Amino acid sequence: MASDVALMDRTAAAAPRRRGSLRPAIHALRGKIGRGLPDLTTVAVDRWIVEEGTPVEVRPARCLPGQIDRIGVAAFGSHDDVVRDLRGGFESRQSPTVAYRLRHVLLFDGVLHADGAWRHLRPRGRHFPVARAIEERDLGTLYESWPGNRWFGNWLIDDCLTYRLAESVGRPITTQMPVGHMRSYERALEMSPERVQAAWFDDLVLFEDRTHNEGRRQRADDLRHRLVGEEPPRHPGVYLLRGASGARRTMSNEHVVVDRLARRGFRILDPIASSLDEIVQACAGAKIIAGIEGSHLCHGLMTMPRGAGLCVIQPPDRAVTVLKLATDRQGQDFGFVVGKGTNEAFIADIDEIERTLDLF
Repeated sequence: MASDVALMDRTAAAAPRRRGSLRPAIHALRGKIGRGLPDLTTVAVDRWIVEEGTPVEVRPARCLPGQIDRIGVAAFGSHDDVVRDLRGGFESRQSPTVAYRLRHVLLFDGVLHADGAWRHLRPRGRHFPVARAIEERDLGTLYESWPGNRWFGNWLIDDCLTYRLAESVGRPITTQMPVGHMRSYERALEMSPERVQAAWFDDLVLFEDRTHNEGRRQRADDLRHRLVGEEPPRHPGVYLLRGASGARRTMSNEHVVVDRLARRGFRILDPIASSLDEIVQACAGAKIIAGIEGSHLCHGLMTMPRGAGLCVIQPPDRAVTVLKLATDRQGQDFGFVVGKGTNEAFIADIDEIERTLDLF
């Protein structure tokens, strides 16, 4: 084990070696004819536990009577699982965080290939991908994920936490090119990954890091400390505007909600039009972060103080508990209001929103 980790400190002194491969094309063809490949972790030559599994208290969500009954469709989980997590009141045993070491891995066109297995990091850009003259490298430590490449929120609440594991083993790599606030977060969090689009790795380390164990909670605390520093004064809350970013999710009466919450002392913030410093300054002392369900709420989730709460306004056909499970891990409260309408256009009752906020 010690020799395996020490291996991560090697550096190549010679000129870059290069070679090609038909492996991506062969694997893509197998996928097209329904003969999928196993996940990369099944061919790992070594695995070890980085953080032990621990229990997490799944808290009951703060909501008015009848709100759960309005949920029509769940996302990122079954309807039963989402309802169970919202009702809470039980302890959930979280799995350990595991590292995997693989040999002779090809990264090409957003896909990792090794020994008859693969893992997609993003949608492929080529119908018949042939790797030509790809640079060979001794090692790499990967921290990115498919969800993190698809949604900003997952990049912030998942991949940025995994980065700390990657840097403890070797040189973190990613295929992700920063957009929006990503570059500012990387500077604030002292993240300096090497951006690689194609390479052969003699050794590659990656992590299964989607569990909510104690180690991950501590890494989330560390992330907040790096962003916030000295604790700011507390204030009633922040309403984060969703804007036009991401998938369309419009609350038709949002102007009414914003006006009423401003009267309650909430700060109204548009993350798209704000700098990271402005976002942190507003959210770091908030008693409650509120807004329409979406990645933009993760700005507040990762910076709001211990003991704060997240209040999510969502349409009936998109119930999600991804953010709730993160608040459970951090010992924070989660509340929600289900509106009426569809995912693309819905209305939320302002009186119900205010009564829900009173539950925090």
